[in-house]
Amino acid sequence: MLMTLSVAFTTFGYKIYFQKKYNLINGFEEAYKAGRKTKQYAKRVGLAEFIIGINLILFGICITIIK
Repeated sequence: MLMTLSVAFTTFGYKIYFQKKYNLINGFEEAYKAGRKTKQYAKRVGLAEFIIGINLILFGICITIIK
């Protein structure tokens, strides 16, 4: 389960940060058009998800090795 969650976080973070698919963030398009959110915000969200996903993958691998 941990590995599934980590792959999901990493995938979404990668798509948001590197491929600029900002529509994966709930309500971003409407908030961007209204001026409440910026592309910098979306990049930070994508990077945070990507880093959390990488950390969870490493943690999952460590747990698997220890068991």
